[in-house]
Amino acid sequence: QVQLVESGGGLVQPGGSLRLSCSASGSTFSNYYMGWYRQAPGKQRDLVAAITSGGSTNYADSVKGRFTISRDNAKNTVYLQMNSLQPEDTAVYYCKAVHLLVPSKIYWGQGTQVTVSS
Repeated sequence: QVQLVESGGGLVQPGGSLRLSCSASGSTFSNYYMGWYRQAPGKQRDLVAAITSGGSTNYADSVKGRFTISRDNAKNTVYLQMNSLQPEDTAVYYCKAVHLLVPSKIYWGQGTQVTVSS
């Protein structure tokens, strides 16, 4: 069992930056493939960025060059640095963990709201 707690969301003006954190507990963090997803009102939950235990990353086209995902296995934490934020980035952002060897073991955080508005 993995418990995920996101933090760092809030209200920011267009062009601003935020850094989200997702702290994991309850299992060996390095055994998990980590991802950030987001869900805007009335829309499906979509992948934003993901990172393997070794640090390989992939991003949604809409955030490439603006967002950076990283992880600190020693601190059991994954981060999402978001720069040049735009109103269309407004959503609830969720952290997801998938076990590397047992992909059916999937865990979600409770989400953190990011609002980009002037």
